[in-house]
Amino acid sequence: MVFMDDSGQPSQEQIGKAKDGLRIKEPLSGPIFDAHDIKVLLIPGTLGICLSLLFLSFSTEFYQYLLSFGVLGGLSASFLFNPSLAAIGHWFHERRAFTTGLACTAGGLGGIAFPLIILYLSPRLGFPWAIRIIALICLGLLLVACVTLQKRLPNNKQGGACIDLKALGELNFAITTLSVFLIEFAVFIPYTYIVSYALHNGFEPQRAQMLNVLLNVGAVPGRALPGYAADRFGAFNTMCVTAGACTASILALWLTAGESQARTTAFTVLFGFWSGAAISLTPVCVSRVCRIEDYGKRNGTAFFVASFGALVGVPIGGAIVDGNGGGYRGLIVFGGALYAAAFVSFVIARGIAGGWRYCKF
Repeated sequence: MVFMDDSGQPSQEQIGKAKDGLRIKEPLSGPIFDAHDIKVLLIPGTLGICLSLLFLSFSTEFYQYLLSFGVLGGLSASFLFNPSLAAIGHWFHERRAFTTGLACTAGGLGGIAFPLIILYLSPRLGFPWAIRIIALICLGLLLVACVTLQKRLPNNKQGGACIDLKALGELNFAITTLSVFLIEFAVFIPYTYIVSYALHNGFEPQRAQMLNVLLNVGAVPGRALPGYAADRFGAFNTMCVTAGACTASILALWLTAGESQARTTAFTVLFGFWSGAAISLTPVCVSRVCRIEDYGKRNGTAFFVASFGALVGVPIGGAIVDGNGGGYRGLIVFGGALYAAAFVSFVIARGIAGGWRYCKF
């Protein structure tokens, strides 16, 4: 693993590790959301994201990329993501999964637009100005969010502004948290390594970078449509299906793709679609096993545990690649096995929390 890529730009894998590591701070925003006004989180998060991108545009050394985007960006994002989804949970019950999925499509749209901005504006304006344009876009969108996002329920100060690890003593919540942990462990491996895998197998650099865009092309409907299905058939039922589909796509397509650009591209789009539920439906599953008044804290607790999976999954994957002399077969098998474990865990969680007979759950 290297700190910089061949073009002198920051290594996606290395900075991604730091950014995922800062997700350990994300759970703290859930209890703060329960106890205080949402703007206590949104305003610092907005300032932090915009400053992180501005600092990134002036960075020239790896530690500067790491501190600006990996540390400040990751911490600021943790103030925005969890509270935004928790606010949706306050306002919707019957259509909660679909509305959460719709909100999460924004991440997919950003995953399409921002890489394209960098890919096509960097040769013309330079990498720093491409990042500054992204910072301006983020500032405009986040100002709208700061004005419009609000809670429905009163502040729940009795719960306190801390995570609730004692809740893991409840079997329904504990097995759901384990399922989310395994999904978080697995889902970022293809997202992080698909580009380096393609380069290893002879893709042209620009075509390899476009795979990131294609992942998010699949993720846009993949975050909304499973939400619609979850409102009809149940969030846990839908998560079982999507986790099974991701397992199949990794082991049947990615594992056998080799140097086939068509098969690699097909896997990228399909995995982007089926993995979208890992972002949009996991918070909904948590809401099904807790009171809505405690949703911020319980969601924060679940993702506190799950963040350790996100933290170690990518480095372990990198170690597997290095240990196999740069080959990716071991990494792919590892990712498929993790997704298979997540599938089994969600099936068990669905049975324990919702009963073993089929029903909407």
